Amino acid sequence: MSFTDDLRRYGPDASYEMTPALAREYCAQLTASHYENFSVVTWLTPRHLRPAFRSIYGFCRWSDDLGDEVGDHERSRELLAWWGEELRAVYQGKSRHPVMMALSETIEEFSIPIEPFQALISAFVQDQSVTEYETYPQLLDYCSRSANPVGHLVLYLARSFNEENARLSDATCTGLQLANFWQDVDRDLTIGRVYLPREDRERFGYADSDLHARRFTPVFANLLQFQVDRTRALLKQGRALVRRMPRTLAIDVDLFSLGGLAILDKIEAQGCDVWTSRPRLGKWEKLGLVVRAFLGLSPTIAASEVIEEPRSEVESPMHSVPGHRVGVD
Repeated sequence: MSFTDDLRRYGPDASYEMTPALAREYCAQLTASHYENFSVVTWLTPRHLRPAFRSIYGFCRWSDDLGDEVGDHERSRELLAWWGEELRAVYQGKSRHPVMMALSETIEEFSIPIEPFQALISAFVQDQSVTEYETYPQLLDYCSRSANPVGHLVLYLARSFNEENARLSDATCTGLQLANFWQDVDRDLTIGRVYLPREDRERFGYADSDLHARRFTPVFANLLQFQVDRTRALLKQGRALVRRMPRTLAIDVDLFSLGGLAILDKIEAQGCDVWTSRPRLGKWEKLGLVVRAFLGLSPTIAASEVIEEPRSEVESPMHSVPGHRVGVD
């Protein structure tokens, strides 16, 4: 079923009846039909946490589609405002939409505050009017709302949210999103979005005419190498989170850190020429990262440092958050 059909069935003008069981079933179907990015690790999700994961995925999926699939920026803003009202209703003890009804159970069970969800919506709203970033701090601010909240939600599901874990998670999530931006410079330009900050393009002397001509030059290579270097520093900083997580989640966090770093390595391996071909990881390379994450856990994390939380580990939804790419493809 297309998003247009879903919007017709469950949008602001729709009339329907919903139960918690039907809501959970809807989120399960939505997740199964749209699963993307690094699906090789889906088996890491403990069964009893799958409904929570699916409800969060459903929220992100609908947020993304309201922002990108409507085809009209003004209408998208109106629908995202409605979506925000639906979210607030959940925290007032009311929920009608199937995603929000399923999400209300997750919010209650894991004591998740409203802020991460609101931050994600605000990023999708920003996408309706901002297509280029002047400075690196502006880009980081965008990542703080489009990517970092995903990591916060994972921490809540792992019952591991605290200030230090959130800081390390932010470094990881921002690094992953930036790695995808540098991977997708060509794709993003096609849809009218430029994430290479203007101040950096001007600093290196890469002209707008070169950008829009998709011209690969030594200047562009230096510009992208600069972005790769500081993104790698963020991902390496965030890796300290691995030893602070429950065991299965630690493997998952390690996996996505390794994935982000692997994408940066791929970019470098082709001389930072992302115009000619898109750097990406193949199936066997992804599988290799899974193996490395498992084999690399023991020597890098002492047993006394790993939190053993009985069956509360969760596969990170970072690999499948739609729209705001916090994962490896």
